[in-house]
Amino acid sequence: MRDYVQEVGALTMRWVHRLRREKFSMLFTLVQPMLFWLIFFGSLFQRAANSEVVQAPHYMSFLAAGVVVMTVLNNGLSGGVDLLFDKENGFLERLLATPIHRASVIISRFIFVMTITSLQILVILTVAYFFGVHPATGLLGIAVVLMIGMLFGIGLTAISMAMAFSVKSHGDFFSVLGFLSLPLIFLSSALVPLSAMPTWMSMLARFNPMTWTIDAVRPLILSGWGQALPRIGMVVLLLLVFDALCLYVSTRAFRRAIG
Repeated sequence: MRDYVQEVGALTMRWVHRLRREKFSMLFTLVQPMLFWLIFFGSLFQRAANSEVVQAPHYMSFLAAGVVVMTVLNNGLSGGVDLLFDKENGFLERLLATPIHRASVIISRFIFVMTITSLQILVILTVAYFFGVHPATGLLGIAVVLMIGMLFGIGLTAISMAMAFSVKSHGDFFSVLGFLSLPLIFLSSALVPLSAMPTWMSMLARFNPMTWTIDAVRPLILSGWGQALPRIGMVVLLLLVFDALCLYVSTRAFRRAIG
C-alpha cells in the first residue's frame, strides 16, 4: 500500500512539474475561464439579460455557476490529452513495462486534473465576488460546490482517458473533443435558464449531466440552503451513476490499450 501511494504521488508530481515548465500554459489554464466567460461574456450580456428571466440579481451572478461547471467540463474532457501524448511518444508503454501498479497512472491523472480544477473554481469565485457575486451559502457552500464539481469532473476525465486510449492520433482526439464540448455547453442551463430555451433544446438539456450539475451549484451561489438541499441529493446520486458508467468505459478502454 505504501509503495502504491508513493507511485501515485510521484506520477502526480510529474504532471505538476510538466505544467510548471509550461508557465504560459499554467497561467492561461488558471485565467482563461475567468477572463473570457465570466468577465467578457458576463459583462457583454449584463444589460441584455432580463433579471426576471434568469431569476438572479444580475446576469453575472447567474452566469457564475455556469462558468464554474464549464471549467469542470473543459478540464475533464481535456484530462486525457497528456496521456495520449505519452502513448504517442512511447513513454506510456515504457512506464507500464516497469513494476508499478498500472492503476497508479490513472489515479495520478485524476488527482492532478481535480486539483487544477479546484484551484480554477476558487479563482473564479474569488473574482466573481468582486463583481458582486456573493455565494449565499458561504464557505460551506463553496466546499459543496467543489465536491459537486469533482463528481462531475471524475466522469468527464474518465471519458477523456477512454478516448485517449481508443483513438489513433491526437487529431482524432481533438476532433471528438470539439464535437462534444460546445453542444454540451449550449444544451445546458449554463448561459440561459431552461425556461428561456426553445422547447426542443430545453428537453435535450434536461438529459445533460452538465445541467444536473449546474442545477445543484447555482442555488448554492444564488439562493441558499433552502433551495439547494432538495436538489443536491438527487444530483449527487445521478452523478455517481454517471461516474460509474464512465469509469467502466474508461477501464475497458485502458485494458484493451495495454493488451
